Amino acid sequence: MTKNIVKLAALPSVFGLVALSMSVKDADKPRENSTEGLELFYTVPQFDEADASVLDNTSNLNLATTGKSFTGFKEALGFKESQNDYKRINQLGYLGKYQFGRSTLLLLGITDTDEFLNNPVWQEKAFVANASRNKWVLRKDIKRFNGKVINGVKVTESGILAAAHLAGPGSVKSYLRSGGVEGFRDAFGTSIRSYMKKFAGYDVSFIEPNRTAKVKLDS
Repeated sequence: MTKNIVKLAALPSVFGLVALSMSVKDADKPRENSTEGLELFYTVPQFDEADASVLDNTSNLNLATTGKSFTGFKEALGFKESQNDYKRINQLGYLGKYQFGRSTLLLLGITDTDEFLNNPVWQEKAFVANASRNKWVLRKDIKRFNGKVINGVKVTESGILAAAHLAGPGSVKSYLRSGGVEGFRDAFGTSIRSYMKKFAGYDVSFIEPNRTAKVKLDS
């Protein structure tokens, strides 16, 4: 009788250990598609030209180390947009690592969206070309507002370009010139302010303002 009582008393402890081990396992599993709490800073080398051999391997860069280079800026933004998935299509039809809309791709000279999804070089070049266009549109605002604080966030050139990628340069211009009153949120609730904050302080001097920038598809 005493032995049976001892066995029964031990059962809750056994079940407790099993439950604890299961909860620890679950805690180790990453939340898919979440960037909450992640410090997206990288120390990969910065490259100065859109070299195809480098661009093809962009998704394999070590994301655990960085600095604030232009490559770090691209990889951080790509991770936020798609977890750096070149083949990603979201429910609204935005395409690739940087989640481009079809109208933007047409503006950049890309008409074949199937090839675009399967061509990392095109996607990287499209990002640079689009940033060049946005930088040209916002060149005066970058000069005027860089270093100022709007809605509690310090304005930087990289924050402006990231926000323009999200909302378009016109929306960013309105946001800056209204002192943050005229805001913008995309279909998922992401705001200009959040991109200004998340992507502040990167070195985007590599980007040259160009009103007519397009993707060269022959290389």
